[in-house]
Amino acid sequence: MLTKKQLDLLDFINTRISRDGVPPSFDEMKQALDLRSKSGIHRLITALEERGFIRRLAHKARALEIVKLPESLGGAPTATNAFHPRVIDGGSNAPRDTDGAPMHVVEVPVMGRIAAGVPIEAISHVSHRMAVPGQMLRQGGDHYALEVKGDSMIDAGINDGDVVVIRETDTADNGDIVVALIEGQEATLKRFRRAGGAIALEAANPAYETRVVPEDKVQVQGRLVGLIRTY
Repeated sequence: MLTKKQLDLLDFINTRISRDGVPPSFDEMKQALDLRSKSGIHRLITALEERGFIRRLAHKARALEIVKLPESLGGAPTATNAFHPRVIDGGSNAPRDTDGAPMHVVEVPVMGRIAAGVPIEAISHVSHRMAVPGQMLRQGGDHYALEVKGDSMIDAGINDGDVVVIRETDTADNGDIVVALIEGQEATLKRFRRAGGAIALEAANPAYETRVVPEDKVQVQGRLVGLIRTY
């Protein structure tokens, strides 16, 4: 729930970015909200950032980005590209549907481990193959699986030791969880966002900082479509 001042500021920033392509200055925000000092604007921006509505981009003047909008400003009730994993039991038995019937399964290559934490060396070899529910692959295309190492995506429901199912693609939309290859050497599982001429690779754990990398140093290698957990 946003206060009226927070909502007014978010509306003003969004309007100016939509109109001009850049956010307003602090002086313009102060004047628009009829505040006496910039410190009040700083507090409002911090509150909006903590609630996930805006993001401050490093190393840029007037660097604010709208992440989402509340319904009252035309935002969706929930983010359309948010990942809500359907956890499939990855035990020795074949996956089963909710009615207990065996699911249609497809074998995909398991390429090794992917870091959900500090990036690790890129994975490029097939360690083995595993069966995944065919419904995870309904979008078509080639798929592969990776074992997750680390806890940086835990708030997105992705735990250390989970297996993620990835659809191969070299493009991504803001908010997608992707396999990103950094400088051709490090692979990581993070939420993808464009930030000017850079790519922000966001963790889903407040203990980890967002990593901002020049756009030409990041290669998307796939988008998350499913998750398998073994108990």
